Amino acid sequence: MAGRKQKRRLVAEINVVPYIDVMLVLLIVFMITAPLLTQGVKVDLPQAPSSPLDDKEKDPLIVSIKADGSYYVDLGNGKNRQQPLVDIISKVGKVLAQKPDTPVLVWGDRRVEYGAVVSLMAELQEVGAASVGLVTEPPGQNR
Repeated sequence: MAGRKQKRRLVAEINVVPYIDVMLVLLIVFMITAPLLTQGVKVDLPQAPSSPLDDKEKDPLIVSIKADGSYYVDLGNGKNRQQPLVDIISKVGKVLAQKPDTPVLVWGDRRVEYGAVVSLMAELQEVGAASVGLVTEPPGQNR
């Protein structure tokens, strides 16, 4: 019986040291890249492009940009009127002075230059828009 080997019991432990190393590397990467992602115009975007607005009792101010660069404003009455950008910014500023919690939405044509949309959003924030939302259509929906 002396020649008989004893079976070794298997050890069921997980070595977590490599996982901790990977986690620390990812933490450092995220700490470095997070400040870089927060630059630009502050915009509150919806979680999903097709989600409805939460506030039904407040009519939003809608500023639209067509592909040809013309600006339109809807002050909550459902009627869009083409106006120069200076007039639109002035009217939005007056409305926001009376009702500062009014949501402001930008409808931009997909062919409009990105800089024009960002410039419009910056000007709307300068006149008092706490947040400016971008309106999109859900995927697969054509007008």
